[in-house]
Amino acid sequence: MENGKKKVILSGIKPTGQLTIGNYIGAMKNFIRLQDDYETLYMVADLHALTVPQEPKEIRYKTLSVIAQYIAVGLDPERSNLFIQSHVTGHTELSWILGCMTGLGELGRMTQFKDKSSKPGANINAGLFTYPVLMASDILLYNADYVPVGEDQKQHVELTRDIAIKFNHRYSETFIVPEPVIPKSGARIMDLQNPLAKMGKTDSGESGRIALIDEPSIAAKRIRSAVTDSGKEILYSEDDEKAGIRNLLTIYSSLTDTPVADIEISYLGKGYADFKKDLADIVVERLTPIKNKHDELMKNKDYLESVLKKNAAAAQEKAYRILNKVYKKVGLVQSAR
Repeated sequence: MENGKKKVILSGIKPTGQLTIGNYIGAMKNFIRLQDDYETLYMVADLHALTVPQEPKEIRYKTLSVIAQYIAVGLDPERSNLFIQSHVTGHTELSWILGCMTGLGELGRMTQFKDKSSKPGANINAGLFTYPVLMASDILLYNADYVPVGEDQKQHVELTRDIAIKFNHRYSETFIVPEPVIPKSGARIMDLQNPLAKMGKTDSGESGRIALIDEPSIAAKRIRSAVTDSGKEILYSEDDEKAGIRNLLTIYSSLTDTPVADIEISYLGKGYADFKKDLADIVVERLTPIKNKHDELMKNKDYLESVLKKNAAAAQEKAYRILNKVYKKVGLVQSAR
């Protein structure tokens, strides 16, 4: 906090796939701790999701579901701004201006675009190509100081920094140059069936991930059937062949806030079956209240809509303060907002 003003943190997640225990451990648990010390904005990036075809009914449901899950894990709509990207028109307005300052070569170097467009049958569209410009708009619209992202999004934040510096140089200081915040490697939760790959909302197969709103019996079954190895000792190791038990130890430690070394000691003389049974119970105990709260909120659409209306208005007000400065500096005639 500087001069009594809180630093701003912005994070966005697309409403595709299902939020997993990996999202909870790697990011959402920390979001709860941050909301008292920072100005926190947590956005459902529904516009970003449109770079691939979506079923309208499904994406509407998943968008509301993400908001419900945010609240269910402990984010307070009175302390954090939980909003939907498309509810704040400033995102697309600023994106056009920033797009006019971004070179094709810069966008062509984005590795995520290269990876996605190279896949067989890829839906290569202009939105996929300009995705990083909209992401830059998301961040700069609120003058975010910090942006929690995965390693795969770090390059996009670097481009955002370049755009902010370019704009500031051309038109005078306007944007804060944001810093990416990459979670520690220990917070990465891996696929339960392929523990050398990250557990993903969409990339992991159903048996390889645990969704926050899975039925308890399904979550328990997936822990019990998680890939390990032919060993028996409950020990943390960086060896690839021990990736399975290492991943399960990370989940256990993260959900119970118990050091891995203490867990290892408590399981001396016991095998993987005992460990998995206990971990399944821990996962069910932690996730069941989240699922129950989510399901309750999804039945109370009036409450969710009131939260979204209030938070979108607050986000739009903040966005227009930045947009008005930008419009004036680039020479657009101001309108009465």
